[in-house]
Amino acid sequence: MSGRIGDLSSKQAEILAEFRERIQDILPSLPAQHDHYLLRWLRARSFNVHKAESMIRKHVVFREQMKVDTILSDWKPPEVIEKYVSGGMCGYDREGSPVWYDVIGPLDPKGLLMSATKQDFLKTKIQNTEMLRQECQKQSEKLGKYIESITLIYDCEGLGLKHIWKPAIETYGEILTMFEDNYPEGLKRVFLIKAPKMFPVAYNLIKHFLCEETRRKIIVLGSNWQEVLREHIDPDQLPVVYGGTLTDPDGDPHCRTMINFGGTVPKSYYVQDSVKVQYNKSVTISRGSVIQLEYDVPAASSLLRWQFASDGADIGFGVYKRTKEGSQQKIAEMQQVLPSERYNAHLVPEDSCLTCPEPGVYVLCFDNSYSILQSKKVRYKVEVIPPADVLMQYPRSSGDGRLQ
Repeated sequence: MSGRIGDLSSKQAEILAEFRERIQDILPSLPAQHDHYLLRWLRARSFNVHKAESMIRKHVVFREQMKVDTILSDWKPPEVIEKYVSGGMCGYDREGSPVWYDVIGPLDPKGLLMSATKQDFLKTKIQNTEMLRQECQKQSEKLGKYIESITLIYDCEGLGLKHIWKPAIETYGEILTMFEDNYPEGLKRVFLIKAPKMFPVAYNLIKHFLCEETRRKIIVLGSNWQEVLREHIDPDQLPVVYGGTLTDPDGDPHCRTMINFGGTVPKSYYVQDSVKVQYNKSVTISRGSVIQLEYDVPAASSLLRWQFASDGADIGFGVYKRTKEGSQQKIAEMQQVLPSERYNAHLVPEDSCLTCPEPGVYVLCFDNSYSILQSKKVRYKVEVIPPADVLMQYPRSSGDGRLQ
């Protein structure tokens, strides 16, 4: 049995009912509550209800932390991403699913990562994925059948050494992991076209980020790739450049109003060359170590702002809140405010902030525990900025860190 509506075994139906009952408390926080949607999480965990529950609960936290519900309306990618990250949605396959194109060759990984943060790229992918999820909903209503996944076309022409640059692979890996963890069963099939000799090398570098089910959906096409694409996509839904008849209104065979073909990023976008932050502190974090920086936030709605840059390599960073006063606390015992992630702060200095919902001691954690060989030097500046109504009462403050 496929584990889909209309093709469930009696055991699978029982597990679905149990799953729905176990997650009653978070159902309102999900983008959909129907059985089609819940079954995606169960299929992703082979109908292991405990693993599926853990996965979907983590997704609810992810949606809250990344502000996913409002990311389409409230967040705008940096200009460099809008102009130079290639790809886009164009048309539908014969079953009504949206088709997304990723065009690899024109991408300038180094230029992009020198011009925007890793978190900007993650947010952009979330935004794209949420747009596609909504497009699937529209198609479901239009066609009167459930559309839950997309067809993805990877145009690998021009894939080269620049695309397997280590920071680029690491960033792409994090994006793939985010997608696998939070959008299960979102891919119907993946067509790889015009793959050069280097493709096996590139694929070996990223395949461990993909689950086995996703790997099975990848189809590497040969010289007859246009013919195969037409078997799955009507010609009037397929751009001329990919073997169809679809063009832009001005006749452009690439359909550039829908698919961005990127290009080399001008150095004027490079952040390192334009941002000169006066960091007031620095610390060296030994290999395999973590440092915690504690800041007292005296009033709710205060702004906690951090700026940092690392020398030579990336650094982990997260924000936590102490739940006990007086005694030492391990990170695992604290309340997670911003999940720890690895930041390419050696390429693009990080500058971000959060509004603290309640007073207390907030802990900024620089994490080098994953590095077994290299220590990291981090230069940083942190400010606690009280809300306007207590600005006169509480001056701005900076705190000191303690090695753990």
